[in-house]
Amino acid sequence: MKKRALISVSDKSGVAEFAQKLAELGFEILSTGGTKKALQAAGVPVIGVSDVTGFPEILEGRVKTLNPMIHGGLLAKFDDPTHKVQLDEHQIQPIQVVCVNLYPFQQTIAKPDVTVEDAIENIDIGGPAMLRASAKNHEYVTVVVDPTDYETVLAQIEETGAVENETKRKLAAKVFRHTAAYDAMIAEYMTQLAGEDTPEKLTVTYELKQSLRYGENPHQKAAFYRKPLGSEFSIANGSQLHGKELSYNNINDADAALQIVKEFSKPAAVAVKHMNPCGVGTGKNVYDAFSKAFAADPVSIFGGIIALNREVDADTAKKLYEIFLEIIIAPSFSEEALTILTGKKNLRLLTIPFDTENKAEKRLTSIEGGLLVQDYDGYRLADADVKVATKREPTEAEWKSLELGWKVVKHVKSNAIVVNNADMTLGVGAGQMNRVGSAQLAIDQAGEAVNGATMASDAFFPMNDTVEAAAKAGITAIIQPGGSIKDADSIKKADEYGIAMVFTGVRHFKH
Repeated sequence: MKKRALISVSDKSGVAEFAQKLAELGFEILSTGGTKKALQAAGVPVIGVSDVTGFPEILEGRVKTLNPMIHGGLLAKFDDPTHKVQLDEHQIQPIQVVCVNLYPFQQTIAKPDVTVEDAIENIDIGGPAMLRASAKNHEYVTVVVDPTDYETVLAQIEETGAVENETKRKLAAKVFRHTAAYDAMIAEYMTQLAGEDTPEKLTVTYELKQSLRYGENPHQKAAFYRKPLGSEFSIANGSQLHGKELSYNNINDADAALQIVKEFSKPAAVAVKHMNPCGVGTGKNVYDAFSKAFAADPVSIFGGIIALNREVDADTAKKLYEIFLEIIIAPSFSEEALTILTGKKNLRLLTIPFDTENKAEKRLTSIEGGLLVQDYDGYRLADADVKVATKREPTEAEWKSLELGWKVVKHVKSNAIVVNNADMTLGVGAGQMNRVGSAQLAIDQAGEAVNGATMASDAFFPMNDTVEAAAKAGITAIIQPGGSIKDADSIKKADEYGIAMVFTGVRHFKH
């Protein structure tokens, strides 16, 4: 019995060579559409699918391979006597190799001017049907969806006349992952098109970016996956120019640093340790901004992650070089800066396209047995219905300081308190079990600089003790959401000390 291979691909890289080699190994090649033309142009002998089915392509090519003459050949158990009788009765020949990849749906919807009609037309029907049929019947059929597998398949056929069962099973598993991911992208697109926020089933897909040495701890396995068509303005789509491979903790911290620095349009620098900012500074240029971020906490910055929203120049690079850092993130590095910083073998340098759109992607958090999904917290002070709750209004300088504090505090683990001036953080209190405890940490860290500074809180004050602590330390203005049943006590305490207090009406919990 002559063996058959069915080849129909959108990605034609290497397919002509693959088909030619199969033909030399004794396979008849079946094909259709553009693939058939490409193989014929390369001199590969090809049989048209229509010649096998006895039925022409119809509906502008929407129906080509959906036919028993094809699917019978894909789904038959070649050693089952009943199946053999039925194949003979209907003159269906088995197909031993299937090489298919799908209409470029992902590439189509990535186009900024894509129409709904174009997107729908690029939903493949026949391709997934053939892939799934072949993968289901992988005991008998070798199915190839990825051009990187051509060489393995050819080598095994050439050596033994058949593909090993273990290889066929791995290829089948890859097919089901491929079709599942393909359908997940279509489902996401259609769900967004339909305007459904909480569909009854959530289908998501990610592509492996890299395997990691380990997770949070050396005994935990880990990997880093990237969302297809995800935000370009992200660590997942950044470029590493230098240094050791990123670790699990590096990636988490780098993402935290990037999310904070995105808040600023003026030159800004952010230092992060363990997912919390330890220093944030703004200035007339990136050198000035980093100098302030460093001064905010010169102890915690050791071994930290730095994110900058301007190109790193030579002067800034020299200052960065003096400190032990894990990662530096920036839009770009000057040649002089790269020469300086690459002098440190293990220092990771990442560039992120700051000039691209920041997609507000849903945030997914796994729990045992489930998944939590929520919107990205993109709420800014300009969006809030800000009210001055006290007798005294903030001065112009205090408003600038309160705005910086509000930008930073939403990125600090709750309970979160930030003490700062208009240019830099002075103290950060993160993740304490009570709010006054976080406030005291931030005040203590600020030291003498606390006098005349402002305070930001991610959530309301349940008691007036935080206001009193702030007042005794020398804080002159506070920004917080408000909404406590004891707001009046905090307002009274602020008025008692002459503190200006602003309510935003919006909290920024970050657990």
